[in-house]
Amino acid sequence: MRRLPVDPYIASLLGTVGLACLLPARGLAATGVSHASTAAVALLFFLYGARLSTREAVDGLRQWRLHGTVFASTFVLFPLLGVAARLLVPDVLTPQLYQGVLFLCMLPSTVQSSIAFTTIARGNTAAAVCSATFSSLFGIVLTPLLAALLLSTRGGVSTGAVLGIVGQLLLPFVAGQLTRRWTAGWMGRHRKALGLVDRGSILLVVYGAFSEGVVAGIWGRLSPLGLLVLLLVDAALLALVLAATMLGSRRLGFGRADRIVVVFCGSKKSLASGVPMASVLFGPAAGLMVLPLMLFHQIQLMVCAVLARRWAAEAPPDPLPTSLPHPTRTAEAVR
Repeated sequence: MRRLPVDPYIASLLGTVGLACLLPARGLAATGVSHASTAAVALLFFLYGARLSTREAVDGLRQWRLHGTVFASTFVLFPLLGVAARLLVPDVLTPQLYQGVLFLCMLPSTVQSSIAFTTIARGNTAAAVCSATFSSLFGIVLTPLLAALLLSTRGGVSTGAVLGIVGQLLLPFVAGQLTRRWTAGWMGRHRKALGLVDRGSILLVVYGAFSEGVVAGIWGRLSPLGLLVLLLVDAALLALVLAATMLGSRRLGFGRADRIVVVFCGSKKSLASGVPMASVLFGPAAGLMVLPLMLFHQIQLMVCAVLARRWAAEAPPDPLPTSLPHPTRTAEAVR
């Protein structure tokens, strides 16, 4: 799996997109897929809420300066770059693709991959857990608000759509938190199965979103050259944020382990949160809106994997004990 040039989950997503293009859901089937997607999204965020340890979240607040830096990168730097990308319209990006890039810049950070890459690079894993979790939690509220602010003038988001996010995402998340005392143990024992539920839910939402786009005829507006240009724009966006988080975290005086957290948690965008939000906010246009996110997700995985391995190789060795116990005293202690 590690030798594949494309992440297996991304391959599954691409396969789902291909299925939606060849066999889009129509009529009663489309209605069924829509209802199933709504239920899947609610289940997905219920599981997110049930997994979040309230105690860990409270303990993580002590590192407010670190988490504030990640927050600023995710919800300030990224949106500013997204607004600046308006200069690329219409010569480089079409108005619709630009909206997708702007929506990408509003999303929260990933959770699983941010923590995994931080651990591989021998960074501050505990802080990464808190930063990524806070980002995901705040994103449920901040992303639709930013979308309403920045996309409303372009016909993108209504108040009803923002309330729909609250009903479909935030309320199930809160319900997961409230029932955690009864569900946490069971979820811990069935972690692998629930991981399949997570990914299956996203695939179902992707299929529904892209099916609506095919039926509405929006995919005929995207050329192969436009896809390549979008890929380059995503790569440039990631490069700018990586450079900013690397330099900024060093200027702010963070240690090596915390700088790794800022880079990995502050430079990623969540596909798991973005696809459901787009389906609620944009309806039939959601397929085209999440295309920049899907490309960005694959690029960030490949680039961050390389960075994590390199930083792991450069990490200083674990400190050895300053003194070794005397053999005779150790034997007496054992006896």
